[in-house]
Amino acid sequence: MRVVVSIWLIVGCLLSLPAMADHINWTGCGISKKAYIHAAAKAFEEKRGIKVNVSGGGATKGIRAVASGASDVGGSCRLWLYEVDGRRHRDEANTEFVHVAWDAIVPIANKRNTVTNISMDNLKKVFAGEITNWQDLGGEDRRIGLVTRSGKTSGVGYMFRKLALGDVNADYKAKGLEVKSTGPLEKRVVQFNTAFAVDGISSAKKVDVELMAIDGIIPTKENISSGKYPLYRPLFLTLKKSNSNPIAREFVDFILSDEGQAIISNQGTVNLKEGEKLVSLWQERGFTL
Repeated sequence: MRVVVSIWLIVGCLLSLPAMADHINWTGCGISKKAYIHAAAKAFEEKRGIKVNVSGGGATKGIRAVASGASDVGGSCRLWLYEVDGRRHRDEANTEFVHVAWDAIVPIANKRNTVTNISMDNLKKVFAGEITNWQDLGGEDRRIGLVTRSGKTSGVGYMFRKLALGDVNADYKAKGLEVKSTGPLEKRVVQFNTAFAVDGISSAKKVDVELMAIDGIIPTKENISSGKYPLYRPLFLTLKKSNSNPIAREFVDFILSDEGQAIISNQGTVNLKEGEKLVSLWQERGFTL
């Protein structure tokens, strides 16, 4: 009788233990997804036998899906938002931002376009609607087909406004086509000769577009990691501050490990060691990590 009772106690204890997760969910910006997440998720699954389900939707969706518990890990290519009173935005307050890599905002054009360089001043004028023709940038007499991300809180939209325009609430006065995510933006630039946009270099370099220089500085990995190219920005993973999935945190730790950082670098993105000089430069500009 005692043996039977003991067996049932053991069974009961086993049933009360949480089931080992066989997957986690990652949601976030298309830049991070294309830059390194797909490769890192594959390596993590091979190493741990745990699948990482990857879905896009943008930086804001990634941050807030984690905050609400809808996703285990998020990916963001922008900083956190603030309320008007200076507190962290209520929909993002319960998230931990973990800096994992560096990216850069880069102007992109169709490969058939002859313009390969733009000054920072002219870049601002394009988005202000003051320059509307490629001829004013040294190209053909054709109207610039501007493509932009909708909204002001997307990773590219927010950080371009912050870094280039100096105002995260700035309106684009130029007329253009608005799209909801990075994929459609890049697709338009690939398809149309006169198209122009700004994008994240870690994603843009993987599609057939012209990566334009700014003031003669080409957005190479070396120029970004040294801070010579001006529009560098951090890439983050996000976790829920309270009750985060331990496997989710393990995945983030894997990204921060030597193996994970090597994956980031091999994908052509600036990892933390390569971009260590950028930390002080970023802070000198009054930004936080």
